[in-house]
Amino acid sequence: MKTIVRWIDGMMMVGESASGHALIMDGPEDLGGKNLGVRPMEMLLLGMGGCTTVDVISTLKKMREAVSDCRVEISAERADEHPKVFTKIHLHFVIKGDNLNEKKVAKAVSLSADKYCSASIMLGKMATITHDFTTHD
Repeated sequence: MKTIVRWIDGMMMVGESASGHALIMDGPEDLGGKNLGVRPMEMLLLGMGGCTTVDVISTLKKMREAVSDCRVEISAERADEHPKVFTKIHLHFVIKGDNLNEKKVAKAVSLSADKYCSASIMLGKMATITHDFTTHD
């Protein structure tokens, strides 16, 4: 996998993925940015959220669960001193579907956390990561 990050101006950068997509990252105004894009550390959480959501949805589909909507709300804490790494990350899945089996949902979340989500497992080397979920019809 290869990506490119190009500095534009101030603290603004454009990230280009190997799959041909681009996104803007920027810093806050107090650090010389213009607040016109996602912060790089936010990108780490977004990437983890995307990675784990793919796992959970694909696992639930394999389990023949009728999922109609899924989101993961991520909250994180960072160290006060540099390097300001993530120290705690909590993922709360909100999953909607028809008669979802909570045991299967718990299993899908657990499999992602413990076996499949490369991003979560990698960030878990530094931070304490917790998960929970709610289901709705």
